[in-house]
Amino acid sequence: MYQFSYADIQTDSVADAKDRERQLLTRSIDMLVAARGVGTDSLEAVEAIHFLNRVWSTLVEDLGSPENALPKELRANLISIGLWLLREAEDVRQGRSDNLDGLIEVSQIIRDGIQ
Repeated sequence: MYQFSYADIQTDSVADAKDRERQLLTRSIDMLVAARGVGTDSLEAVEAIHFLNRVWSTLVEDLGSPENALPKELRANLISIGLWLLREAEDVRQGRSDNLDGLIEVSQIIRDGIQ
């Protein structure tokens, strides 16, 4: 019979959560790259922006939660980045910007920083 300590389970849960975050950001990046290839007025761009909005809205909400274990300053910085991504994505959606490269690059930096 297996016995796991609470610390082992908690560590696995944190690792699993980080892995899911990396996977979601990778999917978002892949969708944005595909959209870049066909243009910001394409169905691919609409789907990529919609997915990015869902991911970052959820992340920003989680980062704002008092239960989030990240340091307060890091959480604040990530929230600021998330809000920028959401604003920039809205500008792309509204046709005021075609800055998919910025969305891709910032998302890659955040994804690559998850450890």
